[in-house]
Amino acid sequence: MKFGIIKERKNPPDRRVVFSPSKLQEFKNQYPTATIKVERSDIRVFSDAEYLNAGIEVTEDMSDCDVLFGVKEVPKDALIPNKKYFFFSHTIKKQPYNRDLLNAILDKNIELYDHETIVKENGMRLIGFGRYAGIVGAYNGFRAVGLKNESFSLPKAETLDSQKELINELNKIDLPKGFKILLTGNGKVAYGAKEMLDAMNIKQISVDDYLSKTFNEVVYCLADVLDYNKRKDEQIINNQDFYNNPQEYESNFMRFAKVTDFFIAGHFFGDGSPYLFTREDAKHSEFQIKFVADISCDIDGPVASTIRPSTIADPIYGYNPQTESEVDYKSKDAIVVMAVDNLPCELPKDASEGFGEMFLQNVIPAFFNNDKDGVLARAKMTENGKLTKRFSYLQDYVDGKE
Repeated sequence: MKFGIIKERKNPPDRRVVFSPSKLQEFKNQYPTATIKVERSDIRVFSDAEYLNAGIEVTEDMSDCDVLFGVKEVPKDALIPNKKYFFFSHTIKKQPYNRDLLNAILDKNIELYDHETIVKENGMRLIGFGRYAGIVGAYNGFRAVGLKNESFSLPKAETLDSQKELINELNKIDLPKGFKILLTGNGKVAYGAKEMLDAMNIKQISVDDYLSKTFNEVVYCLADVLDYNKRKDEQIINNQDFYNNPQEYESNFMRFAKVTDFFIAGHFFGDGSPYLFTREDAKHSEFQIKFVADISCDIDGPVASTIRPSTIADPIYGYNPQTESEVDYKSKDAIVVMAVDNLPCELPKDASEGFGEMFLQNVIPAFFNNDKDGVLARAKMTENGKLTKRFSYLQDYVDGKE
């Protein structure tokens, strides 16, 4: 079987890649019968020369590959018919801007495997860049604190080489005494952010202590869904009940907002879940949050101050709760918002290494063991010019009916 690493063609350019040179070497060592090629690129974080030095063929012709791996959407005119493709297609939530792409995939008889659809039997994702979003998002949030307060100046994450360098910079800063940080979530994003807080030796405290005590040192609290949501009937059940019945819950987030300086949003927000805080909540006299690093970045959604995504080039904006509008983040009453929606792009080397490690462990074996765990079968979105049964819910979207 021939595998190919394709060049990223989407703008703005994305320097990440599914496999680094060292991971492709591991791939070859583990599966010596596989042929691996890399498409020539002057964009990706690893140079063509690094792949050549690792013993990997670099070429401009990928037409003889059976399976093609990319990160972002492949432009319609660059799709090679009758191939298996792996990339983030951004179609599984019926995103209107990629309807034509999915139609092109069907027209060209391509088997599409979206990275988001590569899951365990229980639906948990096997691969992703979430950890790196958390790492960079936390760093960018602290950078925003320094810029607003004019108390320290951190370089942009994209100018640094690795998580280690980000941590080195964070350990040079001084935060106000008693500064309280809230981190929400229990997945890869939240734990990526947690790695950074722990690396800064910021003390983690319990929810109860966070809500009821003041401190002379900087502290943080990791809060899960049942900490900031409560059942309307006051029953306390478990996380699964919340995921299954979000309509039975209401937000209990304001108790955190009253004592928090810096909020890092690392949670996953499911359809039908209560908003964490609304625009009305943010107007409340007791609402104390001054900085928001919204890694989840749901626009006009659960975090009221996130009214648009920001960019790597211009990552910070201000939100005035009284006027419900964007203002300069330096404005006196502004909540400072960092809501970059492609954070892992700022740490392309580490993110690519980590992604390749997950891919080699969880996906590549399926090509050589007859997909005994069903990883490929679950992930396959299209086959023989049609949607697979698992993704038939997209048919009206494909047809332009919704």
